[in-house]
Amino acid sequence: MKKNGSTNRSGLDVIGNNLLFNDFKQETLAEIASNFVKEIWPARTCSNCKNLKHKFHIIISGRLKVYQTNKETGREFTLFLLKQNDFFDVISLVDNCNHKIYYESLEEVHMLTTPTFTMQKWLKLYPELNEKLLTYIGKQLLRVEDYAINHTFFEIPARLARLILKNLNHESQKLEYIHDLSNDEIANLIGSTRAVVNRHFQNFKKEGILKISRKKMEVINLPLLLKKATN
Repeated sequence: MKKNGSTNRSGLDVIGNNLLFNDFKQETLAEIASNFVKEIWPARTCSNCKNLKHKFHIIISGRLKVYQTNKETGREFTLFLLKQNDFFDVISLVDNCNHKIYYESLEEVHMLTTPTFTMQKWLKLYPELNEKLLTYIGKQLLRVEDYAINHTFFEIPARLARLILKNLNHESQKLEYIHDLSNDEIANLIGSTRAVVNRHFQNFKKEGILKISRKKMEVINLPLLLKKATN
């Protein structure tokens, strides 16, 4: 991990456009931004929440997966894919609250960081931050709820179809955020294995639902994909 010093104008813009701070006045934003430093994680940098619990991060660019792993089987489960303007670790903002999760950068990730105690101070100083934080936590809880529903009520093809739909740009019919992920990473998102995901991708291709090439996937029959998502 590399630190690049204090924030500049672009850092101030990142803070100002973030859900947490987008209603703050410019002078307050400038003061808040001055407490952040830039940090870069090269691709495939891994860490755990224990190492990061003393820092709060806002992602500028790149994707970061939040996951848990079974040490006995080596299986992984990806809770979230974090991207631009997402932030972490939210749970560490709560005193004496620990959890066992891991982080890995899927490509080079640029972020702004500030000490957790500084963020906790702002939550007391600016009560409106609490409402913004709860909104974000609510969205994350809905993602976990959505996974639980998918895993309980839908088979693998439907889970895969629903994941594609969730990350589909409906104008271009192209995938975003997961378009270049390996089948291993896709499997971790839906609670499956690489071999099973690969088989269903090939079935989707044969059925004319997807056009698949190297690190590129395009939906070519949306009605069929929607049908798959409900089966």
